Amino acid sequence: MDWKMELLYSGRILFAAFLGAVIGWDRERQGSDAGVRTCMAISIGACAFSLVSLHALAGDPTRIAAQIVSGIGFLCAGVILQHRGRVAGLTTAATLWTTASIGMASAYGMYLLALLTTVLIYGMLVLHHLPGWQKFTKKHSIKTRQVRFEDE
Repeated sequence: MDWKMELLYSGRILFAAFLGAVIGWDRERQGSDAGVRTCMAISIGACAFSLVSLHALAGDPTRIAAQIVSGIGFLCAGVILQHRGRVAGLTTAATLWTTASIGMASAYGMYLLALLTTVLIYGMLVLHHLPGWQKFTKKHSIKTRQVRFEDE
């Protein structure tokens, strides 16, 4: 591999790290355990594995990509918890899983796709914290009905 290819791959990893940090920054700001370092590590790792599979001359390069998806899925399954009849960690798990896809897209040179995915995920995370957003969620409707029922 020549130095130009090394620089290109390095740029892709830096791009993946930056986009992972953007998502992790919002998660950390909201108090999630999966913050900047976690999201960056997932995005960088997925990018690095994808670059290795892209550069590998022997075998099927899509095998590594498929294993990234299932491996991150396994990691995310450990993030999901059930406590007192409530499920917690679904958004964190989905965010981590999507962050891996951003790293993979960066590795394959799909910069616009990686950037758009980052913007959409970040927007989804921020949207949840906007005033008035709770009116549209199922959780709010159930809590409101429970309060009304208890008041009667």
